[in-house]
Amino acid sequence: MAKKALLGNTLTELQEIVKANGLPAFSAKQIADWLYKKRVTTIEEMTNISAANREKLAEKYCVGAKRPTEKSESKDKTKKYLFETDKNKYVEAVFIPEKERFTLCISSQVGCKMNCLFCATGKQGFGGNLTAGEILNQVQSIDESEQLTNIVFMGMGEPLDNVTEVLKAIEIITAEYGYGWSPKRVTLSTSGILPHLKTFLDQTQCNLAISLHSASKLERKELMPIEKTYAISEVINLVKLYDWSHQRRISFEYILFNELNDTEEQALLLAEMLRHIDCRVNLIPYHPIPEVGLTPSSRDKIENFQRILTRKHITTTIRRSRGQDIDAACGMLSTKKLKTV
Repeated sequence: MAKKALLGNTLTELQEIVKANGLPAFSAKQIADWLYKKRVTTIEEMTNISAANREKLAEKYCVGAKRPTEKSESKDKTKKYLFETDKNKYVEAVFIPEKERFTLCISSQVGCKMNCLFCATGKQGFGGNLTAGEILNQVQSIDESEQLTNIVFMGMGEPLDNVTEVLKAIEIITAEYGYGWSPKRVTLSTSGILPHLKTFLDQTQCNLAISLHSASKLERKELMPIEKTYAISEVINLVKLYDWSHQRRISFEYILFNELNDTEEQALLLAEMLRHIDCRVNLIPYHPIPEVGLTPSSRDKIENFQRILTRKHITTTIRRSRGQDIDAACGMLSTKKLKTV
């Protein structure tokens, strides 16, 4: 029988494991310390647990850490890591170094169900949810793990479509027994699955990024099928109920497509939609993917869109493309070409 992974278990779950296996209650905190602070890869390394108890634990469990199977490096120093899941499928994580900020963009699913028109991940279909352990393994197993300053759930998959495992991972990242990170160092990006979005907002203090891409219902529906189920207007109404004026931040992601959502009319519509929210808009150049008839907006159009929003007192930035030459930029992650068993 395959051994169960300890990585990804919360302190409460570890307490249940030690109790069920006859280990002292205090062993749970020791195991959490070895997993999330010392980041060991084998149970044998947990030396403050007796040899007999390590042996007992190792009969049913393993740490569950896996090194990436591949690494690609962009000319701009962005790195893309490939990880194999327990189900012999693959996900990608992207390390983005900047002067004083080192961000890891992590995946929450193999593929994605959302099928957004502009996203390569959705084109490969859905291959399953990652466990909390598989999510955290991306953080712990890269070469730059100790350098990281920020984590963004912006890789493959819709995080709130895997809300239970994602919230477990966030608990471990932010809990004292885990990484002990401030929630302001963690951002979750979502297309807006309303019931789970409320759960995320109520149970964490992490930052939020909404994939918006059009303030027009008709055009957003063309780009993002989720608009048919959870309208962006309902998402906006929900986030307005929360306070974004302190450390917690909300941003709206907006990829610009030529002659589709990059007009002055669209900018004014967006400004009106967001005018009562203390937020930031990230304008993102479109990175074309195969077999999709969308084209990028020109730099002039993107800058004009930014000027209109700025005049309407909305903080607006243009995101610099990173890792495009290794298919690591926004909307380009896909493991469709890889052979899976």
